[in-house]
Amino acid sequence: MDAPTPQSLVEARLYESEADVIRDALRYLLRARPDVRINLAIHRYTTEDISLARAAHLAGVSWPTMRDILRERGVPLRLGPDTLDEARQELQAIEEHLGAQE
Repeated sequence: MDAPTPQSLVEARLYESEADVIRDALRYLLRARPDVRINLAIHRYTTEDISLARAAHLAGVSWPTMRDILRERGVPLRLGPDTLDEARQELQAIEEHLGAQE
C-alpha cells in the first residue's frame, strides 16, 4: 500500500485541511521521537533566543537535563533572563513543564 498523501486524507474526510494533517503528523512525530524534540529545542535555543527553561519544555525534559544536553553538545549556555518579561516567560515555561508532568 502506498503511503497516503495529505490530500487523500482530506478527501476521505478524515481531516478538514492538509494543514491539519501535517500538524497532526508533526505532533505524532515529536511524541514518538524524543530525539527529534530535543534536536528541535536545541536548534530553537541557538537560533531564536529562547530561554533554557523554554527549550527544556519544548524538549520534554527537565531544566537540569536540558542544561546537561546543551553542555554535552558544546552549546554555550545563556543563563538568567535579561529583562523582567523574559523572567516571566521563563517562569511560565517552567510552570507549564511541571503542570504537564502531573
